[in-house]
Amino acid sequence: MRAVPAPKVWVTGLTVGATAVVVALAVQADKGPKPTATATPPSASATATAKPRATESAKPARVPDGSGTGRRIVYSLGQKRVWLVDASEATRRTFTVWPGTVDPDPGSYEVGQRTEDPITGSDGVEIEHVVYFAAKSGVNVAFSNAVDGSSPPPPEAGTQTGGIRMRTGDGSALWAFGTAGTTVTVVE
Repeated sequence: MRAVPAPKVWVTGLTVGATAVVVALAVQADKGPKPTATATPPSASATATAKPRATESAKPARVPDGSGTGRRIVYSLGQKRVWLVDASEATRRTFTVWPGTVDPDPGSYEVGQRTEDPITGSDGVEIEHVVYFAAKSGVNVAFSNAVDGSSPPPPEAGTQTGGIRMRTGDGSALWAFGTAGTTVTVVE
């Protein structure tokens, strides 16, 4: 009569074999081609509630003409895009945003008050990294991001909101860049 190995031996043998297969596949996968991320500009059919792309184009959109010179934040109303431009005119970061219902007039502004800690936005969403730079028709206009990273809900009819919402990482970058007194240029 033949002895049957104990169940522990079988389990151990199967575990060792499976681990060896996984390691071999991982080594082979590491030697293969790596995927690269590409992004395309948003289409004209994008809706106001659509999320900005998670990755921006490898070739960032050019800073708009007439946006001034020197270290500044540039906000394009038509492109729904922000650029963080350093003193050497290099774009440090650019990203799309979700504008509120009240747009600031084109022109030059300065960052004024800033609120880092979470507060409740006019749309009822908890926001952080609030960077105020303008007011229009009694509505404060500011950059911010939702604490939970969400896009803003569609505003109720007739609601006036001046929040320019962005993704969390972009909000952190703008917060670090947009210190009090930083120029904000708004262009069409």
